[in-house]
Amino acid sequence: MASIQPKGEKLRKAIKWISEILREDEGRSIGELIRKASGEFNLSPKEEGFLSDFYQTS
Repeated sequence: MASIQPKGEKLRKAIKWISEILREDEGRSIGELIRKASGEFNLSPKEEGFLSDFYQTS
């Protein structure tokens, strides 16, 4: 069975960070949070794309 858990510590931390913010404020823009997480966790464009895909399908 395939896992949706991302590879890489930076991505796991970014997902946790975004999820915590969304728990507090569901109205926040996913795109804005992804851009902030990308800078905060020094994500590559590929990793940022993974976050976009992850939050569009979850």
